[in-house]
Amino acid sequence: MKKNVGSLDRIIRIIVGVFALVLFFTNYFSGIWHWVALAVGIVMLFVAFTQSCPLYSIFGISSCKVKK
Repeated sequence: MKKNVGSLDRIIRIIVGVFALVLFFTNYFSGIWHWVALAVGIVMLFVAFTQSCPLYSIFGISSCKVKK
């Protein structure tokens, strides 16, 4: 998988992912939103640590600096 997630994007995804997981584990939401928080948290952290976003690949976007 090609890296397409830059440093700032990665930091934001980690913050959002951790926040979503905190909301999940503290039972802040109920019903479907409880599970949405879990999914968002897992996906955000996975993308942040792999530095590859499938949606970025589909649309040809990259926030990663290109090395020449």
